[in-house]
Formats: sequence, C-alpha cells, structure tokens
Amino acid sequence: MRSLRVKVLFTGIQPTGEIHIGNYFGAIKNWVDLQHRYTSYICIVDLHALVISYDPKEMPNRVFEMAAGLYACGIDMQNTNLFVQSEVPGHADLTWIFNTVTPLGELERMTQFKDKARQHRKNVNAGLLDYPVLQAADILLYKAEVVPVGEDQVQHIELTREIARYFNKRYGQVFPECEALLTASPRIMGLDGEQKMSKSKGNTIGITETEAEVWKKLATAKTDPARIRRTDPGTPEKCNIYSYHKLVTPQDELAEIHKGCRTAAIGCVDCKRMLLKNLMAVLNPIREKYHALLSRPDDLSNLLEENAKKCTARAKQTMLEVKEKMGLKAVWKI
Repeated sequence: MRSLRVKVLFTGIQPTGEIHIGNYFGAIKNWVDLQHRYTSYICIVDLHALVISYDPKEMPNRVFEMAAGLYACGIDMQNTNLFVQSEVPGHADLTWIFNTVTPLGELERMTQFKDKARQHRKNVNAGLLDYPVLQAADILLYKAEVVPVGEDQVQHIELTREIARYFNKRYGQVFPECEALLTASPRIMGLDGEQKMSKSKGNTIGITETEAEVWKKLATAKTDPARIRRTDPGTPEKCNIYSYHKLVTPQDELAEIHKGCRTAAIGCVDCKRMLLKNLMAVLNPIREKYHALLSRPDDLSNLLEENAKKCTARAKQTMLEVKEKMGLKAVWKI
C-alpha cells in the first residue's frame, strides 16, 4: 500500500532572546503540538531581525538563547528541523530571485510595512519593504504547504502564494501555494492589559523567570478596573489576570475563580496567587530544561550546525530546480 506523503510545515521566529509567555502560549505551544503531523522546519529568522537597529554584539546570544528556549518548550531535538536562517544561503539567494517577479505595488500595500514605517521613521530601509519577499523565500525554499500564523500575518501568506504564482507562470511549475494555518492560539496581552505582550513594550513574563520574579510582576499587573476594593464584584472577561488563568488553570478551579470574582468572594491578590501557582507549574520544567541546555553550549551549537547542513542540502535542491527553470547555469552540484 502506498503511504501518504506528509506535508511540509514552515514557521519562523525572530531572535529576541528570552521567550515570554506571549510567544509560548500564542505560537510555540502550537508548534510543539503540530511538529509531528508534518515535516517541520522552524527557523530563527536573524536576517529578518536586521531591518531594525540592533547591537551586533548581542545577536549571537539572542540566537542561542532563542534556540535553547524553543527546545526547552518542547521542540523535538531529533525530528524537527530547527535552524538559523543566515546559516542557509538559499534564503537570501531565493529572495533576490523573487524580487524580480514581485510587483513593487504589492509590497507597498502591506499593512505591516506601513505600521513598521511609522514606528521606525528614522530607519525606513529597503529591507523593511522587502521583508515579506524574504518571508516568501523562507517558506518556499522548502516547498512548505502549511504555515501556522496569527491573523496579522495572513496578508503576507497571501503574498507568498501570489509570488509562487508569478514565478510558476513565468518560468514553469516549481512552488506550491502554501496555506495559512490559523489556529485557536490566543492573542496574549501584556501585563499592562492594554497592548499585546512584547519585549519592546516591557510588559512580559519570561518563561525562564523565577517564581519571585514572576510574582513581582503579577503583584502590580492590571486587573478588572471595576474592582477598586476587594468587596467590589468584577467581570472576569474584562480582567487580564483571568485571561492568563484560562491558559494554565484547570477547568474546575477556573470555574471557582470565575464565580469568586463575580461575587467578590475571591480578591484580586488571591486570584493572582492562584495564577502564580498554576503558571509556575508550567514554567518550572521549561526553565530547568533551558538551563540544562545552556550548560552544554557545545551540544546545542553542534545540533544547530547539523540542522543547518541538512536544511542547506534541501535548499540546494530547490535552488538547482529554480536555476534550471530560469536558464541560469548551476556551477555547483548537490
């Protein structure tokens, strides 16, 4: 009996250093669940990170810490292709080729480009505009068919599909049209309760923080504005702390908290302490594995190097096919 071909999944994450719970519950936990259903490529996209001003001295540590964090969260060290983008030359090579088939107007209408251009007015570089073309190259270099993303990235995935069409129409069929895999992953708000959790906003809880460090942040975190005094009843659905509870608290305890908030039987401090207990039950094993990985830096470096070699070999297969279609003579062999 013929076995069914397993689809290819690609996703990427910028090397911001320490992973926070917004990254984990909003994306990484989903990748951990999906990784064995597909041939999975997870990329630390350091080339994407270059479009924003950064300290070159910090980049190696940020990449290394991100890799350790991903493995600590549950990315499979043996079967999932976790690698660093800049270690595979095909990403930049295919980006240039895609630049020659991508209409400028398509890039200028990207919502994320407009937002980033407003945020970084003093550094609106060509890379910021070209960001989604590199993203398309990331995905299509491995002929990925499935890309898990949030709603804010759907526009980029549609552009990736269009770039594949532009190339295939001009030169012949090479690339599949990938699909955005929208999941139920929640949008995690920051401790301020006003903006999405982000390291640049200073409103995060890191996955490797100690219980004391997490409590210090939770103690001052925003709650339901209606609960000025302990005796004031609240609305859990309006409370940011309750939104965190829904990520980590067992259903029976969650129901108790929901009722206690509405009747003022449970105060905000009590609610936060219950959250601390349940959150640390998730984070403590991650933190322990993270520090164990960092204690063996050579092992982690060797693993990333081996993965980069495997991905480079796969990328060369695609680039050889691309160059043959385009009439470019390949001067190297796989």
